[in-house]
Amino acid sequence: MFAVASSVTAGSMQAQSTSPAALTTAIDSIAQAALRDGPVAGMSIAVVRNGKILVSKGYGFADIENQVPATPQTVYRIGSITKQFTAAGIMQLVESGKLSLDDEITKYLPDYPEQGHHVLIRHLLNHTSGIRSYTSLGPEWTSKIRLDLPHDSLVALFATKPFDFAPGDEWRYDNSGYYLLGMILERVSGERYGTYLQEHIFDPLGLKSTYYCDVSPILPHRAQGYETQRGVLRNADYLSMSQPFAAGSLCSTTGDLATWTAALSGGRVVSATSYARMSTPDTLNSGKRLDYGYGLGTGALGSHKLVSHSGGINGFLSVLNHFPQDSLIVVVLTNTEAGSPDEVARKIERRLLNIPTAVVKDLAVNAADLSAYLGAYAKDANRFQIVARAGKVALVSADGDSTSLAFQGNDQFIDPKNPEFAVRFSRIGGRAAAMTISEEGHVLLEAKRAD
Repeated sequence: MFAVASSVTAGSMQAQSTSPAALTTAIDSIAQAALRDGPVAGMSIAVVRNGKILVSKGYGFADIENQVPATPQTVYRIGSITKQFTAAGIMQLVESGKLSLDDEITKYLPDYPEQGHHVLIRHLLNHTSGIRSYTSLGPEWTSKIRLDLPHDSLVALFATKPFDFAPGDEWRYDNSGYYLLGMILERVSGERYGTYLQEHIFDPLGLKSTYYCDVSPILPHRAQGYETQRGVLRNADYLSMSQPFAAGSLCSTTGDLATWTAALSGGRVVSATSYARMSTPDTLNSGKRLDYGYGLGTGALGSHKLVSHSGGINGFLSVLNHFPQDSLIVVVLTNTEAGSPDEVARKIERRLLNIPTAVVKDLAVNAADLSAYLGAYAKDANRFQIVARAGKVALVSADGDSTSLAFQGNDQFIDPKNPEFAVRFSRIGGRAAAMTISEEGHVLLEAKRAD
């Protein structure tokens, strides 16, 4: 999920055959390597270009215990890819005149404590509200993830927390904002969130394998979710699907998501004007441009414009990428938290778009430099450790996830398995005082030294 602008050699990738057989063989190899290296239980991939399905396949197992293979029909939890469905539902209500992007949220949620702020609908859509994300509350939330909480109980976890910043002043990914959008959609439409999406989006588009992913109903071809512990697959922890709600509650297939993307961008869900609002980078109060619209991230791979979103939820990881100027859609869904769908997608996209692979150096780090980088770094609830392992550097997150980094010189490191992931250090007096984590040249996090 991170990237870097790295140098490439002109001959680092020769023109590659994109014949159906060659492409399928290449994707088979990429997917099998991802299953092995994860380890990953199962994965489904769809590649659609100019409206034509180039590849639609499953790999590994949707259910390991019952040895059920993953297929194109396998239904996965898609996590935060849900947000673009929520945003589209809100934009439909805007188009029908039932609400405005500049409405204050208390018009629909009169009891919500804004603490002297003025939060607008658009602040929720673009993650600039400043409302604390409930998924960042640590044990205060994680101790309750198995419970079927009603709206008022879930909202009570975050509603009285101090705002992280004034609305519109900063951008911070916020599941609370999308939870509130789901409540507003229900209040304005008079329908349950899942019912609204079924009647106004899933059914009209023929998305027959996209659902509100409740655990109780029988969903054909539903995948089981897995995590890894010391490199061994195990069943993922249980999560009540009432909790992600409009921020991450949907299930779908690679085929349905490709169909959805073509329909959304093609004016069959919202107007071209509304889709432009969703897929165009918004701005902060300061005028600084974001890398996010409404429920959709924006960026580029090389010179190719990209509209995308990824998702992560207990037992599942997903990525949905759309290159509108290239009429290319790539969907990768996995049923393992250790999966790397973004890396798989990027390898496929580089091949199809004939984009050279970044050169990854592995330079030695001298003792003085190594000492300068090591230590703790933090930004709000995000905390990381930079540690040394056999003369190399690794980035360790608060939950113990570790990423080995290769030194590129000039205080910059990248992940050799994913050259899109970069960490750059800033020094004061020879010692690193801050680090910046970026993806495809876009800054995701700037953390200061915390030790």
